[in-house]
Parts: sequence; C-alpha cells; structure tokens
Amino acid sequence: MLAVAESLTAVASEWLKKLEKALATPDQTAIAAPFQDDSHWRDVLALTWQIRTVSGAQALASVLASHASRMKPRGFQIDSSRTAPREVTRAGSKCIEAIFRFETEIGRGSGVLRLRDGKAWTLLTALDELKGHEERTGGRRPSGHGYSRTFGGPTWADQRQSARDYASREPEVLVVGGGQAGLSIAARLAQLEVDTLVVDRWPRVGDNWRRRYDALTLHNQVHVNHLPYMPFPPNWPVYIPKDKLANWFESYVEAMELNYWSSTEFEGGTYDEAAKRWSVSIRGADGKKREMHPRHLVMATGVSGIPNLPEIPALRGFRGKVLHSSEYEDGKAWAGKRAIVIGTGNSGHDIAQDLYSSGAKVTLVQRSPTLIINCDPSAQLVYSLYSEGPPLEDCDLITASVPLALSRKTHQLATEHAKQLDKPLLDQLERIGFRLDFGEDNTGWQFKYLTRGGGYYFNVGCSDLIAEGKIGLAQSTELERLVPEAELVVLATGYKPLGALVGKLFGEEMAARVGPIWGFGESQELRNMYVRTPQPGLWFIAGSFAQCRIYSRYLALQIKGTELGLF
Repeated sequence: MLAVAESLTAVASEWLKKLEKALATPDQTAIAAPFQDDSHWRDVLALTWQIRTVSGAQALASVLASHASRMKPRGFQIDSSRTAPREVTRAGSKCIEAIFRFETEIGRGSGVLRLRDGKAWTLLTALDELKGHEERTGGRRPSGHGYSRTFGGPTWADQRQSARDYASREPEVLVVGGGQAGLSIAARLAQLEVDTLVVDRWPRVGDNWRRRYDALTLHNQVHVNHLPYMPFPPNWPVYIPKDKLANWFESYVEAMELNYWSSTEFEGGTYDEAAKRWSVSIRGADGKKREMHPRHLVMATGVSGIPNLPEIPALRGFRGKVLHSSEYEDGKAWAGKRAIVIGTGNSGHDIAQDLYSSGAKVTLVQRSPTLIINCDPSAQLVYSLYSEGPPLEDCDLITASVPLALSRKTHQLATEHAKQLDKPLLDQLERIGFRLDFGEDNTGWQFKYLTRGGGYYFNVGCSDLIAEGKIGLAQSTELERLVPEAELVVLATGYKPLGALVGKLFGEEMAARVGPIWGFGESQELRNMYVRTPQPGLWFIAGSFAQCRIYSRYLALQIKGTELGLF
C-alpha cells in the first residue's frame, strides 16, 4: 500500500511540476498540453478572485494564462499533511485524486487534481488564506492578555458586552439571519477580525429551528452537518432533532463570541455609492428603530424568502383554519378532525405524517410530480465521500473541487442507484396514482434543491402511510370536493425566490440590478451566491450545513479582500 501511495504521489507531483513550469511562462499551448480535451478547471478565488468553472483544455489554458502573470502561482506540491493521493471513482470514471498546496502573490491555497491517463481531468485551485491576514486559530489564537492580566481593567465579560452593544461604533458587516448560514459567515469573519453583527427576528438564538414543527429532524447525517471550527460531539445522534440543534446554535454563538441581536427585525435600506456604505433600518424588541451604516450586508435568510401563498379557488369561502407550513407547529389540536395538506415536498409530507400521528384524518394533495427517496440509505448516497475516511476538511475541499458537469453525472448515477433501492415503494406509490419525478435529466433531489429549492421528499415513513392508504392522496383537481369536509388546510406550497425578498427590502430597481439568485447560470456556478453581486456591498449565503460551512470561508475572504482593497 505504501509503495502504491508513493507511486501515485510521484505521478501527481510530476504533473504539478509541469503545470508550474507552464504557468511561469505563461504559454497557452504549454498550459493546455497536460490537460485532457474535456477537462475542467474550477477556481475559487485563488487566481481569478471569482468562483468560476472553465471547461475545455484550450479555454481553461487561455484563462489560466491571463491570470497567472498577475497572481504568479507557485510552490505547487502534494500536501503531505492531508489525504494522500489515491485511486478513486468519480462520476463513474476511475482516476487519481490528489490534494496539493500552492501560493500566489497575495495568498496561500489548496487544490485537488484528478488525473486520467496521465492528463488532468479536473483541477481545483482554492484560496485558503490571505498573507498577513490569516485566521486567528491554532498557533495564531489570541493570547487573552487584554483581559486576563490587566487587573482592575475591563474583564473578558466587560469586553464582550461592549462588543455586542455597538453603543459607539458601527459594524463593518451586518448579517441578516441567524441560522446556519448567518452563524457560519459570522464565525469566519470573526477569525479574520472583521467586525460583524448578526440580527435575527426571533427571540432566541436557534428559534429558526426551534419554532418549526415538533417532529422535525435533519434529513442528512450528523457527520455532514458540522458548523465551522466547532464539530458536533461524537456521541450525537445520526439524525439531529431540531430542538437539540437549536440549543447547539445558542452554545455556538456564545463559544465563538459572535455579536448577535435577537428579536431584531431588518427593515431594509439603501446604498450610498459615494460613501460605499449602507443606511439600513433595524427594529428591536422594544419597537425602537436604529439606523446603521455597515459597509457590507450579508443576506443569510435561506434559499427561500417570503412564503408562497398561491390563489386556490377551492379555498374561497372556506371557514376552517388555513396555515402556511412555516406557521405549523404540531397536530395535537387537530386529533379526530379532517385536515388537508397541499404540497408534496418535505414539509408537506412531514406535516401530514405529524397530523396523522396526532389522530387527524389527513389527505395529502399533490400539485406537481414529486421526487420520493428513502431517507436512509438512498438519500445519503450523495454524501458517500464523507464516509470514505478523509477528514472533514479534506472532504469539503474534494466536494468543492467537483465541477458542474461531473456533479450532474454523479447525481444521475446516485439517482439511478436510489431508484433501484427504493423500487418497491415507488411502484406502490405509482399504483395509487402518485406522480413521480426524478429531476431534470434524472439528476435527482440535490439538483432539484440547487435549482428550485424543493420538489422532493426524504421518506421517513409518510410515503409508506400513503401507500397503505392511512394518509389519503388526492390531486389538486379534487380540492373542490375535499375542502368542504376539512377543518384545517396547511399550505406546504414553498417560498418565493430570494429576488422577491430583495425587492421588498431594497426596491425593485435593486432586485433587477442583482438579477436571479440561486440556480445555475452560464458560469456553471450558483447565481449571485457566495460571491460579489452586481450591487456592491450586498452578499448572499444560503444552503445546507455543508454548503454554508464550505463557502462561508470563501465569502469571508472576499469581504476581507474588499476591505483590504485587493479587488
């Protein structure tokens, strides 16, 4: 095994030497030579100061050459402190996968190289840190002298209270939203010494999870869901209950010393182009308004913003209770009563199952075809990397290294595998009239999430109840017949796109300037997510725990770089 590892290291090292020599020229022909014709280069800030993917040897050689002369990448070598080069299968193809490190004029980075037949199939170059502005972790951690050895001076508690109050200063960054996205970016910025305040409308840290329906647990496994710097304890359950997670958020804010204002509503603002600052209004629990002038606004309100409340003719004149899924808490009050849940995504199924378990007579109404996948093991197939053995940091880097084309192929293969695993259940559902869908080009649930934020259900029992007839199934055309008998209707109809929230908070002109948020654009990347947007000083972060953990690093580096004048 050692001989094999040494051999793979030698092969990858030789390729990296060729790349470094070509980049020093920089000659496009020489740069293109070690790449396969159908290769992909994904750069995450290291050379382009963007998150972008370029496909094809000639195209990527052109872009690499144009940035190499400015950034002077060098010192390419296998990183001996990380997972050793190994033979793996990615997107159905065998390749050598190697993690390397390098540096540029302004920073240090890591990368992932995949070789097939001696040539590069994919290459990632990602910025890890800015020279002279490294994170205050490990050997660079604060000494604590400012409060531990200044007798009679302000204590640590005094300094923390002063930092949280913002009585005589403005934050450089205002983060709107205190979920996993907001906490991740705030923690990253704190380590880069960027003064950051998080505001959230709920009374307690973690209420964005705590106040959701009682039966909710995370649908992916614990080892994928850590927050930056502070992994979950090793005795935590595989699937985390929402209240346990909410309490962890409170602990995280305290342990990471994040400045966080709860019960604080963000009401919108305007941007001063000359001053390069925002004027924003926030309202506290006491009803008082405060105007702030941060240089950066990070919207961390989730993939979805405003609840979508469609006009449903069958509900006109309905005298029962109508709730959006975001308002639903539990089904105990509806025992023995008739309930209709409209929408067959995760929320719709979970709420229907909760109502059924509470003794309600439930009918789930399908509006459009839905992807159904068993939560375990089928939905976890896409996270198989995190079970292969590499440390979390290496898994995150490898995840970031997968370009869109390979990701689509990977998810197509996983979807086909899941369909075979789940065939008995899927056949039962089709027999009773449930309309199934497997995503565009059979790319499965995660691409549904990345393009539209929903349209799938991780089965934790509700699909079985539907197949057995214990929860009724109807199509939306049957609502006229069903509604008169119901006492509760839950609209599990999703949320409006983030652009609607931008329009509400900042005006339609700014929403038009920013453009679409989420979903893939021509750059093969998520649009306006984790990167500079057409509106200076406005940033977005959202997604799964893994996405927030991975991309909060790169978003924080961009904000720090902006403050340093590197753009």
